[in-house]
Amino acid sequence: MPERDEFSFLPAQAADLHRAVPVVERVGVRLDDGRTLSGLRWGEAPPRVTLLHGAGLNAHTWDTTLLHLDEPALALDLPGHGDSSWRDDAAYVARVLAPDIVAALEAWTDRPQTLVGHSLGGLVAAAATASRPDLVERLVLLDITPGVDPSAGPAQIRAFFAGPTDWASRDDLVDRALAFGLGGSRAAATRGVFHNSRVRADGRVEWKHHFAHLAATAGADTDVTTPDAVRAALADTGWDDIAAVSRPRSPSCAASADSSRRKTPRNSPGMRPTPACAPSPPATMRKRRTPPPLPR
Repeated sequence: MPERDEFSFLPAQAADLHRAVPVVERVGVRLDDGRTLSGLRWGEAPPRVTLLHGAGLNAHTWDTTLLHLDEPALALDLPGHGDSSWRDDAAYVARVLAPDIVAALEAWTDRPQTLVGHSLGGLVAAAATASRPDLVERLVLLDITPGVDPSAGPAQIRAFFAGPTDWASRDDLVDRALAFGLGGSRAAATRGVFHNSRVRADGRVEWKHHFAHLAATAGADTDVTTPDAVRAALADTGWDDIAAVSRPRSPSCAASADSSRRKTPRNSPGMRPTPACAPSPPATMRKRRTPPPLPR
């Protein structure tokens, strides 16, 4: 695989979508305990959308989505993933990770965000929103529900990562991904492996995310299909966080809603008051006839 940097794939991706190559930069924030949380800032304006990837992925998961969206955005590497630090306690559950996301929102955003979470990122997004609703305008969850059974659909992904912890080359990782039916085309799998792996000082290649190493360790000891850290992350119930999600309303919004309720007769079937200050979707979302593709 030729030498590249993390942004070298963007021109070809943008050309395929007939988009201009955007301004994207790597950012990082030092957390109180000394760990680092990393991410990608898209565009030169303050972010309006923040996106959290799933277990075993990274911030580049959203590259194609953000090329379609064409909005200033922030894509974060969850703790233990991408360029963010691993946790010594391997506690990758939503309520433990949420404070790190809050720290990133406080550092890099200047307004309440549309917070998008995929898989594990969805659970973390819900926990962050429940704890700090002032930082989130809208919450979008993709491909996740609290209490997911980690021995069902996610088992294939865990088995994929529960192999060797290092490899001779990234091409070997691409071959493994394609053998498991992951990554789509070889070009897409090559891009995904590049973003999700690193070359060590000894020239060997390893996965960036902590889950692969935890899965391999757990598989060597007991059951390959259910490493403890992965089970804990995906099985974290999260229903309390979903129930606690709310969005604070300004006094003018509350007054508008109360006025709307007063004007709506109680005996009018099917009538529901709509506050005048209810948020509308961003302009690009209103104009788009089809949604951008989900992360792969």
